[in-house]
Amino acid sequence: MPGTSESRYIRLEVISGKNLQVPSCRIPAGIYISINVDSRRRWKSAISALSSDKSAVWGNTVILSSHSLPALSVEIRASYELGRMLGGGEVIAGLQLLWDELLDHGNEPFDLSFPPVRGVHPSLKLEATIVHACDDQDDALIDSFVDCEIARDTDAGHAQFAAYVTSKTVSHLNDAVEHFQLVLDRCPVSHPDHATALTNLAWARLLGYIRNDLEDIDATTSLFCDALALRPQPLPDHPLSLYNLTEALTWRHNKKRTAADIREAAQLYHELLPLCPEGTYLRTIAAGKNGVDYVIGECNKLPLDASPEGIQFRRVVLELCPLGHQLRPRALMELAQAVKARFDQHGSINDLDTSIQLRREAVSLCPEGHAYLNNLAESLALRFNHQGKPNDLDEAISLHEGALRLRPVGHQYRDFTLDNLGGVLVRRFNKCGDIDDITQAISLYREALTLRPPGHPRRDTTLNNLSLALDTRYVKSHVREDLNEAIDLYRESLQLRRLDHPERHKTLRNLSAALCSRFMQTQKNEDVEEAIVLCQQSLKALHSLHPAKHYSYFRLQEAYMSRYCVQHKPADLALAMDNFRFASRHSTHGFPSRIIVAYNWAIAAERHGHGSALEAYSTFLELLDAHLATRSSATSRREAAAAFHYARSLPVDAASCAIRHDNLPRAVELVEQGRGQQWSLASRLRTPVEELQTAKPTLACNYLELSKRVSDAAQSSATITDRAAADQEATEYRILTRQWEATVAEIRDVPAFSRFLLPPSYEDLRAAARQGPVIILIASQYSCSAIIVPTSGDPHHVPLPSIGLVDLNILKDRFARAIREASRMNPGESRTDLIVLSRIIWDQIMLPIVNVLEHVLKLKRRSRIWLCPTAAFTSIPLHAAHPFQTKADRSGKEPCLEDLYICSYTPTLSALIRSRQLMKKRVSPSFVAIGQGQPGAGKGKALLAVDGELELVHKLVPATANRTTISGDEATRAGALSALQENTWVHLACHGKQDPKQPYNSHFVMRDERLTLLDIMERHLPQAEFAFLSACHTAVGDEETPDEVIHLAAGLQFSGFKSVIGTLWEVDDSVAKHVVEAFYKYMFGDLKDGGVMDCTKAAWALNCATHSVKTKVPLEQRMVFVHIGV
Repeated sequence: MPGTSESRYIRLEVISGKNLQVPSCRIPAGIYISINVDSRRRWKSAISALSSDKSAVWGNTVILSSHSLPALSVEIRASYELGRMLGGGEVIAGLQLLWDELLDHGNEPFDLSFPPVRGVHPSLKLEATIVHACDDQDDALIDSFVDCEIARDTDAGHAQFAAYVTSKTVSHLNDAVEHFQLVLDRCPVSHPDHATALTNLAWARLLGYIRNDLEDIDATTSLFCDALALRPQPLPDHPLSLYNLTEALTWRHNKKRTAADIREAAQLYHELLPLCPEGTYLRTIAAGKNGVDYVIGECNKLPLDASPEGIQFRRVVLELCPLGHQLRPRALMELAQAVKARFDQHGSINDLDTSIQLRREAVSLCPEGHAYLNNLAESLALRFNHQGKPNDLDEAISLHEGALRLRPVGHQYRDFTLDNLGGVLVRRFNKCGDIDDITQAISLYREALTLRPPGHPRRDTTLNNLSLALDTRYVKSHVREDLNEAIDLYRESLQLRRLDHPERHKTLRNLSAALCSRFMQTQKNEDVEEAIVLCQQSLKALHSLHPAKHYSYFRLQEAYMSRYCVQHKPADLALAMDNFRFASRHSTHGFPSRIIVAYNWAIAAERHGHGSALEAYSTFLELLDAHLATRSSATSRREAAAAFHYARSLPVDAASCAIRHDNLPRAVELVEQGRGQQWSLASRLRTPVEELQTAKPTLACNYLELSKRVSDAAQSSATITDRAAADQEATEYRILTRQWEATVAEIRDVPAFSRFLLPPSYEDLRAAARQGPVIILIASQYSCSAIIVPTSGDPHHVPLPSIGLVDLNILKDRFARAIREASRMNPGESRTDLIVLSRIIWDQIMLPIVNVLEHVLKLKRRSRIWLCPTAAFTSIPLHAAHPFQTKADRSGKEPCLEDLYICSYTPTLSALIRSRQLMKKRVSPSFVAIGQGQPGAGKGKALLAVDGELELVHKLVPATANRTTISGDEATRAGALSALQENTWVHLACHGKQDPKQPYNSHFVMRDERLTLLDIMERHLPQAEFAFLSACHTAVGDEETPDEVIHLAAGLQFSGFKSVIGTLWEVDDSVAKHVVEAFYKYMFGDLKDGGVMDCTKAAWALNCATHSVKTKVPLEQRMVFVHIGV
C-alpha cells in the first residue's frame, strides 16, 4: 500500500495469537491485547482464555487514527483475573511498528511476530483495513491511563516476579514480595481487590518456597485459602483460585508429607476439574502429570482408612480418574481395599459386593496385573464364605491360578500368590472333599514357607495357613503327624504375632481347634484347658461387631463340647450351647456359616437332649429364610437352599421336636415356615393389601410399587450371564429389598398390621381349616406322626407308631416300581402290588388319622379334608389309602379314604389361605382348552387322544363360559402363556415333564418351545380360578429339596389358580379321557338348573369321577389324579 495514511482511519482486527508463553510461568486467567490509542488512552481486547496449545482467539476490532501517535504500540499481556483487574497484568511481549508496516499487507490477515519469550516467538494474527470514518468500536475497551499507586505497585511486582523466574536472582523475589505486600497493605479485607492482592503475594512467596529461597509455606497457604474464600462459585475467578490453593497444598505435602494436604488437594481438584473446559490451558495443567495426576499418585500411597470419611475420600479420588485414565486401576484397587476393610470390620455384604465390582473393573483394565487378579480372587473367596455361591469359589481359584502363572519361580511376589491359591483350595476341599485339593494346598504352602524364611515379615501368615491345611487334612485322614505338625506350626506363628497383631485372633482359635482334636484323641486335660483359654483370648481381641467373632464363638463351643464329651459335666454342655447361640446369631457374619452353625446346634442339642433344640431349629429356619431372601431369582434361591441339602430334614425334625415338647401350635408354625420356603418368599411380594389400602393408602401404594420393582428385578436377573452384570444386579436387588423391608417395618408399626408378612402364627394358620380339617403328615428321623388342624379347637397329635422314616422310603420306592409294572399290564389284570401298598397306607398311616377324624372330631362323612404331606410322605399317594377288605359282618366292603371324605392336597397352609382370599375377586368365567398331541421330533411320543379329549371338553363346558380351544400349531409357548393370562378356567392336555434335579425347568411340551414352571411363576394371574392338568408328572416335587413343593401344579396355584387338578405319574391319554369326561359332567351337571361355575366343586367332582369309572379305568390311572387347592 502506498506512502502515507494521512487523514485516514485504520480498522485493526485482533484475530488470534499463538506461542503465548507467560514469562513468570504462572497460569493466567486469560490473555488480552493492549494497544495505545493516543497519549492518554489505550485499547484493551477482551480477556481470552489461553488454550492448551498456548493460543488464544479474540476477533476484537479497534479504529485507530494515524494522527494520534507516530507508531503503533502493541502489547500481549497476561491477566490473573477474569473479573475486576488490579493493574495491567504481566507483560508477555511488546512491539512498536510504523503505520506503513501495518498497512503493507493489503486487506489480508497477517502474522505479527514478537521478540522471543523462553526461546519461543509469540505472534498475533491481525487484519488492517483503511476506513474513511471513525466508526463505533466493535467489542472495544478504551481505558484511560490512570496513575494509581496500587496498580503501579502491582505491575512492578509482576515485572520483578518475572525477572526472578528468569534470572533466579533472589533480590528480584524480595522486590516482588515487597511490592505485593504494599498492595495488600493498601487493600484491606473490605477492598474489592483484596483477593487479587492476596493471590499475587502468595504466588511470589510460593515460588520462593519451591526454590528454597523462602521458608514459611503455612502463611503462604493461608493467603491462598483466604483468597479462595473471597471468590466462591460462581465468581469467574473461583476455578483459578482453586488451582492456586492445590499448588500450595501439593508443594507443602511434597516437602512435609502431610496427609491432610494431599487429601484436601484431591477434594479441590474434584471441584476444579468440572469447572475447567476441555482444551483450556488451565485444564491441561490441572489434569496433567504435575497436577491432579501427581495428587492421585500421592493419594494412592496413603494408608488404608475404612472409616466413612476414608471411603468417601477414595470415591473422590476414583472420580478424578475417568475411564481411560492410566491411574484408574490403582484408584479402583484402593477404594476396593477400603470398602473390603470395612466389610472385615462390620460384615455388610454390600461392601463385599462393591469391592468385587471395583476389582472386576480393575482386572478388566489390567488383565495381566497379578495384584488385581489376586485381590479380586480374595473378595470372591470371601463372598463364598458368606453366601456360599459355588461360582465365586471356582472363579477365585481360576484367578489365583492365572496370577501364579504371571509370577513364575523367582518372582518377588510369588509367595503371596502361593498363599492365596492354597487358601481357596482348602475352601474347595472343605466343600467338595477332593483330597487332591488339600494335598496341593499343603504343597503350595510349603513352597511359600521356603520363600519366607525366619525373619520374613509374613512368615507368621504362611505358618498359620500351612497349619490350618494340615489340621484340615487330619480331620479327613486322621494322620496324627499332620495334627502334631499343625500344633507346632501354630505355636511358632503365634510367637511371631504380637498382642496387637490384627490376625492374632485367627491363630489363637485355630490352635484351639487343633488342641481340641488332640484332646479327643489323647484325653489330656491340659490340651482342652489351653484351647478354652485361647478362644477366650481370641474373643477379647475383637470388638463386639467384628465378623470373625462368629468363628471364635464356634471354636469355643467346640472346646466346651469336647470337654463335655469326655468329662460329662452339664455346665460344659450349657456353655457349648450358649456359644452355638452366639455364633449363629452374630449378625455381622455371613448367612451360610451361621446357618451351618445353627444346623450343628440343632443336631448337638438333639443328640445330648438339651432344651435349646427347639430354639436351634427356629434359628436355622430364620437364617435360611433371610439367606434366601438375598437371592434375586427363584432359581438362585433354590440353588442356595440346595447347598444345605444335608439339612433338608430340619423342618420336619423341628416339628417333631416341638411335638415332643407338647407344643403342637409351634410344630405347625415350624413345618409351615420350613416348607414351601421359596413360595413363601415370592408370595410376600404378592400379598393382597386391600385392608392396608383402606387404612394407609399412601403406605400401601409405596409398598405395592416396591414389591413390583423387587419382583421385576428378580425376573430380569434370571437371564443375566455376565458375572460383573450379575453382581451389579444382585447389589441393586439387595438395595431394593432393603427399601422394601423398611416399608414393611413401617407397615408393622400401624395398629392391626403388626404381623404383616411375618411367618404366620398358628392363629393365622388355623384359617386354612375353615372349610375342613388340614392334616399335616410329618416324616422325621425321630418320629413319624400327623397333626390335625381342626375347623375349631386345638390341634390334635396322631402318632404313627407302625411306620418310621426308613419304612416310608421303602414304601415310596415300592410304589414307584408298582406303578411302572402296572403301566405294562392289560387293563383287566389285577394290580396286586398296588392293592397291597394301598392297604399299608390305610393301616399304618391313614387309619389312625381317620379314627381321630371320626371319633374325636366327629367329622361327617363326605366332608372335605386337606392333606399336607412333608418329606417322604410327598411321594406317596395318601388319598389312595384303601383297606381292600370286607366288613366283619359281611355286609359289604370296608370304605376307603375317598369313600369317607373328599380329599384335597395343599402345598402349605398359607397357600390354601391365600387361594381363599383371592376367591373374593371373581370375574365372569372364560374357559380355554389347550392341547398339543403332536409335540414334534424329540419332544415325546404323539398323544393320539388329545384332539378327542379337547372336543369332549368343549362339548361338556357350558357355552356361557366363553369357551375357546387352542391346539396344533397354535398351541405354542407364547399362545399358552397368553391363554393362561386371559382365561379364568384352563384345561391342559399335553406331555408334562418333571425335572427332579432342576424343578423350575419342569415343563409342558408345546409345539415350539417348552412352557416351563418358571414361565408360569413369573405370571401373576389373580383372576385365574381352575386348571385341569391332563399331563404327566404335574404334581411331583423336587428330589433335592423335598420339603419345597416345587411342581407344575403348585406353580399354577402360586400364580393365582385357586383350584388345580394335577397328576402324580404318567397318564395314559387313551383312558384319561374317561376321567376327564366324568369329571366335567359332575362339575357342570347342575348348570342347567341355574347353577354357576364354581371351582370349589373340583375336589368333589374328581372324587365322584374316579368312583364312577372304576370299571373302565385301571387303579393306577384313577389314583394318578389329585386335587390341590380350594
